[in-house]
Amino acid sequence: MLGKYLDEVRTKAPLVHNITNYVTVNDVANILLACGGSPIMSDEPRDVEDITSICGGLNINIGTLNKRSIKGMKLAGAKAQELGHVTLLDPVGAGASALRTNTASELMQMIRFTVIRGNISEIKAIALGSGTTKGVDADIADAVTEENLSDAVRFIKEFSAKTGSIIAVTGAIDLVADAERCFVIRNGRPEMGRITGTGCQLSGMMTAFVVANPDNALEAAAASVCAMGLAGEIGYSHLAPYEGNSTYRNRIIDAICNMDGACLDEGAKFEIL
Repeated sequence: MLGKYLDEVRTKAPLVHNITNYVTVNDVANILLACGGSPIMSDEPRDVEDITSICGGLNINIGTLNKRSIKGMKLAGAKAQELGHVTLLDPVGAGASALRTNTASELMQMIRFTVIRGNISEIKAIALGSGTTKGVDADIADAVTEENLSDAVRFIKEFSAKTGSIIAVTGAIDLVADAERCFVIRNGRPEMGRITGTGCQLSGMMTAFVVANPDNALEAAAASVCAMGLAGEIGYSHLAPYEGNSTYRNRIIDAICNMDGACLDEGAKFEIL
């Protein structure tokens, strides 16, 4: 069901403009190449409007903010919206500082994002104006569990209706929803949370999936989450006993590189609520 959305990325090779954080920029570029997309990175205000104009999608990640990059995000976002491009916001660390939370809020006021993707603490922070985000990881009290699943699904559907954006919440259980439907996804490994940047990589890849599948944005976003989680499972299964985080990161990228639609269809674990 979802594999065809990966195949479309490989067929169309969408060009994605990433204004992302410098901790993970190389990994974001590599996973975009691995899934069949094409990455370009620029946060210089004098450059971003031209760059985003030649791309099909814009991925904005607020993980390492500064005055210049914030200006670049706003200029690129305005241009992408003017051109009707796919836009994604990754509000890394929203709730941890006023700068992050306020920047995410300002961007959301300027731009109607196609997708907003984060962990549950980040999404709650931008939805409710407060949060308990610690670093860039979801606070354990805010984790989506089987016990609070129905409440979490209702919350993100309501937030989607309010913003007009697809809302993707990633964690032990992943949720990808619009106002009507929610994909509940159970792919992945807990060890993925020990690698810096798996969420950042997913945001870049998700942008490519949505650009390549504009008429099925919700399904495409869900497909990208399933693909990333499945890559985590495949990559972990190939680790030798003496290998750790660094090798695991590469194994995940390799798994995406070698994944096709049939593999994704076979391995995706989801239900729709």
